[in-house]
Amino acid sequence: MSDPKHADFEPTVFVSTDLRDLQLPKAVNHWLLQPYIRWAQGIVRTKTDVVMWTHLLIYFTTTIPSAAYLLLVHFSWTHGVLHFLMQLFYMPTYTLMMHQHIHQRGVLAKSWAWLDRSFPFVLDPLMGHTWNSYYYHHVKHHHVEGNGPGDLSSTIYFQRDNAWHFAQYVGRFYFLVWLDLPLYFMRKKKYELAARAAWSECFSYFAMYCLWRFLDSRAAFMVVILPFLLLRLAFMAGNWGQHAFVDWEDADSDYRSSITLIDVPSNRYCFNDGYHTSHHLNPLRHWRQHPVSFIKEKETYAREKALVFHGLDFNMITIKCLQKDYMYLAQRLVPLGDQVHMTMEERADMLRQHTRQFTKEDIARKFRTTS
Repeated sequence: MSDPKHADFEPTVFVSTDLRDLQLPKAVNHWLLQPYIRWAQGIVRTKTDVVMWTHLLIYFTTTIPSAAYLLLVHFSWTHGVLHFLMQLFYMPTYTLMMHQHIHQRGVLAKSWAWLDRSFPFVLDPLMGHTWNSYYYHHVKHHHVEGNGPGDLSSTIYFQRDNAWHFAQYVGRFYFLVWLDLPLYFMRKKKYELAARAAWSECFSYFAMYCLWRFLDSRAAFMVVILPFLLLRLAFMAGNWGQHAFVDWEDADSDYRSSITLIDVPSNRYCFNDGYHTSHHLNPLRHWRQHPVSFIKEKETYAREKALVFHGLDFNMITIKCLQKDYMYLAQRLVPLGDQVHMTMEERADMLRQHTRQFTKEDIARKFRTTS
C-alpha cells in the first residue's frame, strides 16, 4: 500500500485513522477529500505523506495564531493553559514528523523547499525544540555513536532501573547539552558542526530570554519555555526506554541495544517510532517501511536475539524499568527464537540482566571501538 503505482496504494492523510476506514458521504469524499489529497501530494515529498501537510496546516492555523496572540496582543492564564495543553497534544506527532525531516532533509517537494527549510524556524520553538539541535544531536551524533561509549545520550553508563541514575542522565542533558555537544564535535575535529551546534542552542536560549524580558514573561513561559522544559525531559525519558536493554553478549549490535514496539497507539500517532531497531539498522528508511522490514526480517531479529514488546510505549518501558517491574515487561515481551522456550520468570530475569550498568572495563572489552 506504500507503492503509488500499486492498485491498493493508500496515502496516510490523518494519524487517527486509515483512509479506507473513513465513513464519509460520497459528496464529501469526491469534492473535498480527494481534491485535497491530490493537492497535498503535489506538495509533500513522498506521496504517502499527505499527513505531513495535514499537520502543517493544523499547526499554521492553530499554534501560530494562538502563540502570536498570547505574545503580542493579550495574555490570559486561561488561554495560556489551553494553548499549552494543545501543544502538549501536538508535540509528539510534530517531533516525530521532524524526525523524518532531519533524516530525509525535508518532508516537502523540491518546489516547496523554501517552506520546507523555513517552517522549522517558526514551529520548532513553539513545540519545545531549539533551532537545529535535534538534527545535530540526533543525526550527526546519536546515530554515529549508536548508544555506544561515545554517545552523550548513551545508557550503558547507567543502571537503567535506578531512579538516581535516571535523574543524573536527564540532568546532564538538561543543563550541559549546550556545552557537551559542541565539545563532542570538537573532539571529533568537526569544528564547523561544533560552532553550529553551540550557536543553535545558545541563540535559542537568548531568543527565549528576549521573549521573556521584552514581551510578556507569562506568555513566554507558556508558549516557549514550558514546552522546551517538557520536551527535554521527554527526549531523555524516551531514549532511556529505547536503549534500556543492552545485551552483554553483543552490546555493540543494533539488534541487542535497541528494541521494537508493536501494537501500540504511539506508532500510529508518531510515525512508527516504536520500530527503533529498524530505524537504527537503516536511519534513512521511510517510516511506513518499518513494519514491512520487520516482518521480512523477523527471522533475523529472532536469530540476533532482538527484543520486541507489544502494547506499551517507550515512556512506559522507562517507568516500568525504574519500578523494577520486570514481570510486567516480560508479560508484554513478544518472544522470538529461543525466547519462546523461556518461562515468564526467565524472561523477566533476562530483561533485568539487560539493564545492568557497564563498567569502564566492560566497555573496553565489549565494544569494538570507543570514542
